[in-house]
Amino acid sequence: MKILTIMSNGFEELEAVGTIALLRRSGLEVDVYSLHDHEATGRFDITVSKTHNLAELDHTGYDCLFIPGGPHWKELEENEQVRNVIKYFIDNDKYIAAICAAPTILGHLGYLKGKYYTCYTSMNGDFGGTYMDTYTAIDGKIITGRSAAAVIDFGFLIINTLQGPEQEQKIKEEIYYDK
Repeated sequence: MKILTIMSNGFEELEAVGTIALLRRSGLEVDVYSLHDHEATGRFDITVSKTHNLAELDHTGYDCLFIPGGPHWKELEENEQVRNVIKYFIDNDKYIAAICAAPTILGHLGYLKGKYYTCYTSMNGDFGGTYMDTYTAIDGKIITGRSAAAVIDFGFLIINTLQGPEQEQKIKEEIYYDK
């Protein structure tokens, strides 16, 4: 399965890199696109390079969209191409995984109406769904995570959803995850 990651300057490093590392460890193909040419710098000045330029994106071949949180959520939400990509994934019944501040984008666009979800607690608005006071939540094809502290559980929920519980358990054993 192919996963599309979109980020911009100000992404939350732990959420982006931790999730991507778990997904790639599990054998999932993860491509990273940036709004800023071929790199993005996180909120703590860690730069991810070798990203693809969002202007060159053909999003139709991906199975899941992953949006990490962080202050970049505002720029992502204001970007018409990002909004169109999100709409494509919703309209085509594809998976969207968003963590921390990123589910707020989905909420503002109306995609959390009638859904169970979680997000960074102080960013929870009246999105028309049911906020869950948990590290992760899944409702249909929308997977959400609460915060940087939820990264491992969030990554494992994506793995379980896309590849099944056996693969999730295999990766948990590889990293000695015992919860």
